[in-house]
Amino acid sequence: MATTPERPRIEVPSIVPQREFQFTQEDFDRVRKLIYDHAGISLAPIKRDMVYSRLARRLRALGLASFREYLRLLEGGDEKEWETFVNSLTTNLTSFFREGHHFKILEKYMLTLTTRPVRIWCSAASTGEEPYSLAITACEAFGSTTPPVTIVASDIDTNVLATGERGVYPVERVEKLDAELLRRYFLKGAGTQAGYVRVRPELQKLISFTRVNLLDARWPVQGPFDVIFCRNVMIYFDKETQFQILKKFVPLLREEGLLFAGHSESFLHAAALVRSLGRTVYERADRKGPSRDMRLHP
Repeated sequence: MATTPERPRIEVPSIVPQREFQFTQEDFDRVRKLIYDHAGISLAPIKRDMVYSRLARRLRALGLASFREYLRLLEGGDEKEWETFVNSLTTNLTSFFREGHHFKILEKYMLTLTTRPVRIWCSAASTGEEPYSLAITACEAFGSTTPPVTIVASDIDTNVLATGERGVYPVERVEKLDAELLRRYFLKGAGTQAGYVRVRPELQKLISFTRVNLLDARWPVQGPFDVIFCRNVMIYFDKETQFQILKKFVPLLREEGLLFAGHSESFLHAAALVRSLGRTVYERADRKGPSRDMRLHP
């Protein structure tokens, strides 16, 4: 019986992209340790290409020939470059009224606080969309552009904080907002500023921007706060780091205050510190009295 002859196997050589700088596993491991020790960020092994791409820009800007030179510069204590290093490896994905149900909960909660000004800490402010969303929510809740609310907006990345403080955004960033909110809280750019919007000064007056590294032993913010927003940042920390940050949040949060987390974040491992109210909203575990009225939630 005749058999079909096997086709000759064709070897296809693997193509390895030529990189401008050598980036060894040892280099990547040193980067991972430095960013973890300094900012608590746990870089997954799959982030190697991202790290190379972002830090290669720094090597070019500084005229360095290798990652080893760059890492020696950091380990030598160059404070200015440390700031740029952290900024380069920080992911800043945000938008106005992201996870919108939180702002509805916040609005109802603020209206229960009628005996004192409301203090809010937005601890991962990024480019400002979140703190400005908080400010708009406050204005809407109290029916005034001068509500009894103050907001501290912080981030580890100084570049994004500068953007937030300017309060100028491409129109694409606000195109999904309600037209009435756009009219009330944004100014449309003209001339050289066409295609941009600026938040109204009344909103900017409600917010103070400041740099905070959540891993620092001491934070340049003072409680007590009625509300802390810490959304979509804990996912970059391991469980132990999350626990230590939450341990420092609790004393800064009023006993009846609320802590808002991101949609993919869970603090079940920190049940001794915070208690879930559902929909990634938490209260202090040591809060006295009955469980909070869940009718706060829409």
